[in-house]
Parts: sequence; C-alpha cells; structure tokens
Amino acid sequence: MNKGQEIMGNALGDGRRALSEEVPVGYKRTEVGVIPEEWDIMQLADVCTSQGIVRGPFGGSLKKEAFTTSGFKVYEQRNAIYKSCEIGSYFVDQSKYAEMHRFSVSPGDFIISCSGTIGRIFQIPREAPQGIINQALLKLTTDQEVVCDRYFYILFGWDKFQMRIIDSTQGGAMKNLVGMDVFRTTPVVLPPLSEQRAIAEALSDVDELLGSVEKLIAKKRAIKQAAMQQLLTGKTRLPGFSGAWETKRLGEIATFFKGSGLSKADLSLDGKRRCIHYGELFTVYDERVTTVIHGTDREGMFFHSVRNDVLMPTSDVTPNGLATASCILVSDILIGGDVLVIRVPESVLKGEFLAYAIKVNRDQVMQLVSGTTVFHLYGRDMANFSFAVPGVGEQTAIAAVLSDMDAEIAALERRRDKTRAIKQGMMQQLLTGRVRLVKPE
Repeated sequence: MNKGQEIMGNALGDGRRALSEEVPVGYKRTEVGVIPEEWDIMQLADVCTSQGIVRGPFGGSLKKEAFTTSGFKVYEQRNAIYKSCEIGSYFVDQSKYAEMHRFSVSPGDFIISCSGTIGRIFQIPREAPQGIINQALLKLTTDQEVVCDRYFYILFGWDKFQMRIIDSTQGGAMKNLVGMDVFRTTPVVLPPLSEQRAIAEALSDVDELLGSVEKLIAKKRAIKQAAMQQLLTGKTRLPGFSGAWETKRLGEIATFFKGSGLSKADLSLDGKRRCIHYGELFTVYDERVTTVIHGTDREGMFFHSVRNDVLMPTSDVTPNGLATASCILVSDILIGGDVLVIRVPESVLKGEFLAYAIKVNRDQVMQLVSGTTVFHLYGRDMANFSFAVPGVGEQTAIAAVLSDMDAEIAALERRRDKTRAIKQGMMQQLLTGRVRLVKPE
C-alpha cells in the first residue's frame, strides 16, 4: 500500500467514525470529525504565506566544504528536536548565504524535523542568529491573518495531527515525513482567531506549569548530585558520626554472579514471577529497587536475587550507561541476562550505599569498561573498584538521606506526569471544539 492509498484509507476510516458520531446542535460533520459550525478546515499550504513551505536543500547543495567556523548559522534537525537555536557549530559565509537565501529563516518561522525523530517543531525566536536550514529540516511561514502562531505550534505538536504527517508505510523504527504533496494538503482545523488565541493561552498556562515543575526537578537532581559527592566521599559527615573511613576494593568483600535468560517478550505486568530485564536498569530503576514492575510466566533456570544484591548492566553501546547500579530491596527476583549481580554481606556493606557510591565514582567505573563498538563490564572488572567505606550505621544514614531526596524527586515526577496527562486531555477537548473558551456567536 502506498502513502496515498494509506491516506485515503485513513480518511475513509475517519469518515466512517465521523458518520457514526452524533452531531450536536451548533456542530457539523467534517472529514476530520465533528467540529463547531463556525470553525473552518483549510489545507496546510493555505495557512502559510505564498512560498511559505520550503523543504531543506538537497545534500549536494550544502556540502561540508562550504562550512565555516563563523558567519551565518546552519540550522540542523537538533535545533527542532531540542527546541533551541544555540545548538550546532556549522556556519556558511555571506556568499553561500546569499546563494541559498531561499532556505533562510527569520524570527517567527517554524522549523520541522523531517527524518529520524520527525515532526518536531520549533519557532525561531526574535534573538536567533541569521541562518539557513539544512536538508533534514522543513521551514514553514504561517499567515498570521489566518492562524495564530501559538495555536499552530500547539496544533502541529498534537498527536492527532502528527498521525496525519508521519509516513509509517515502511514500518520499522525509522519514520519519515509524508511526501510534500500530501503534507501541503493536510487538513488544519481553524477556529476564529479570537478562539485560537484563547485555546493557545489556556494550553500555554499548562506548559508554564510543566516548565516550572521540570525546572524544580532539575534543581532537586542537582542538589542530590552535590549531596552524593559530599556524603559518599566523607567530605561532609552527618551529625553523630565520626571516625576514619576505610578504603576497600570491591573484590575483597563481594561475590559476583551473572543473570540469565529473559527477553523483553518474556515480560508482562501480570506475570507471576517477578523479574528484571537488563534494559530496565537504564530506563526504569534507580539506585533503590523497592517495587518490581514486570513478571514472567516463563519457566526456566533463572538467577534468583536476594535482598541487598546490587545489579549493573554488563553491556551497552555507550560506556557511560554502564556506571549504573540498582540495589534490590525485595526478595527473590529473577534476574535476566547481561546483568552483573554483586552480592555483599549486609553486615559489612549496605547495597544502597554501594549503588550510590558506584554512581558518584562514575569516572573510575569508566576506566574498568572494555570494548570499542559495544562496551562491556564484568565481575572481574568491578572487583577492582575501590571506594571509601564508613561503618554500617553511617552507610545506612547516608542512604536514608539520599533515599528521601529520591522520594521527593519521584513525587515531582508524578506531578509532572499527571500535569502532562491533564494537558493531553485539554488538547483533545479544546482542539476538537468539544469544550469552548469563546462563546459561539
């Protein structure tokens, strides 16, 4: 099935759903569903100025030989993805800029990522440096008499709109922007300008709240990192503790094991036997594992952890990811392959303290890693890991302080996630006209 057939199939599907929807008074049935009567539907090209949709130049038009160390900025896909005009170090001179002026960006223009991580949108701010887009970007200049910038930015990033512009016909992880003919004719739902502004203002308020929570999370993480650096090296002592710390080599006090089996396909939320897959050490678990998310019903010879075990991934495509450690604080968890299990007697070393110590001594861990394309870390490597160790009582107290910080960060992350869910619900209601912020005429 080609993209045109897919779009037609999706349109027919949308049409069937639209036909099945009951149309309330004051609403109308359209190709994208039921919307208020006074709202319009226009093609994407019609909400842009004349020549307002420009795909980046062919690669041959902007070769590396043309780049300079200063001059006019070359905007890359990363600028759209990370919503920043500061990223990037490619420039062109005045002559090349004049030659490629069609691809120049001005404050207020939108740039959109077109391959890999696609559909990300960023509006060029007023203070942004002059420059041009590269071949992985698309530039949009909207008609402000038709569409409010902020409304367009929000609408374009909405998952329902993204589904219309992402080409998924090839399958797999790599997606692409739809062909330009399809892109130009993508339907855009347009309330009157006054209502566009009201919708944008309401959703922008939620964005500001999200931004403030994100900043607070970043601040708390920085505070935790500083506390780890002070507490885990003995530079700052908690009240009631004194005495010298002893430097130990991990191989002197630990026994090392490896997990076995368990693919992602073996995991389920309701599996009877609780388990941890090595990939979850990067994405799910931090230094303390108090709740195990997944289970498995698969039978087999698996490694069983005990409380106080410390888990580390043994392979990754980047070495930095291997300086990750998680202490198991629950009993009898199945541990999958590519996981190093460090078992230490709790009477000598608290696993939580060790997990935090591994993280704060990241540079030392990096020196123990081997490999070139895929990096590895084994028990024989971690046996040479050395660190300063206080008494068990002080270890426990330090771990408790850092655990409280983790709990505070986790609470903020839950608040952020809840706010994101509220925003998604608001977008669904406001961008379809089911909830109105402006009284219909």
